[in-house]
Amino acid sequence: MTLLVDGVGGRIVETEAYDREDPASHSFPGPTPRNEVMFGPPGRAYIYLSYGIHWCLNFVCREAGHGAGVLIRALEPTTGIAAMMQRRRQQDLRLLCSGPGRLGQALGITHALNGKRLDRAPFSLTAAWTARLKVVRGPRIGISKAVDQPWRFGLAGSPYVSRPFPTSMRMGRRRESAVKT
Repeated sequence: MTLLVDGVGGRIVETEAYDREDPASHSFPGPTPRNEVMFGPPGRAYIYLSYGIHWCLNFVCREAGHGAGVLIRALEPTTGIAAMMQRRRQQDLRLLCSGPGRLGQALGITHALNGKRLDRAPFSLTAAWTARLKVVRGPRIGISKAVDQPWRFGLAGSPYVSRPFPTSMRMGRRRESAVKT
């Protein structure tokens, strides 16, 4: 998928999944004022502040009441690159959106987007291509619970992921389906 926020963004190349039954998930303790957006409805942005400095973007998944989401970890920048470079004060394309904090800064993510629908402005999600893709998976990054859960997914060989994937975790080829938003 290609993700744009106010016309700035690129192709999603790395994600991490989190579920209500997962002790590493913000939804694990149940609904709170901070995480209530994760409990649905799906198709919304869940935004949280990481380490007190980085706004992170998650897509709420599953049915209302469940509490699951996908952290968008990295993008391949394709649109609005000058704006991203200015926001990040960074000229290296590989470092503009490689990691959830960098991605949040490059896209101008703030808590004001928390709970907003992903199928409406300022968000735009479109199918990026229909070629056969090789997806890799591995353990999630920066967590202390359920660290062995292989719920981090990425585009094989992408120089834009936040960290290389272990070569023993390859999932094989996947075909992206057309998505209408």
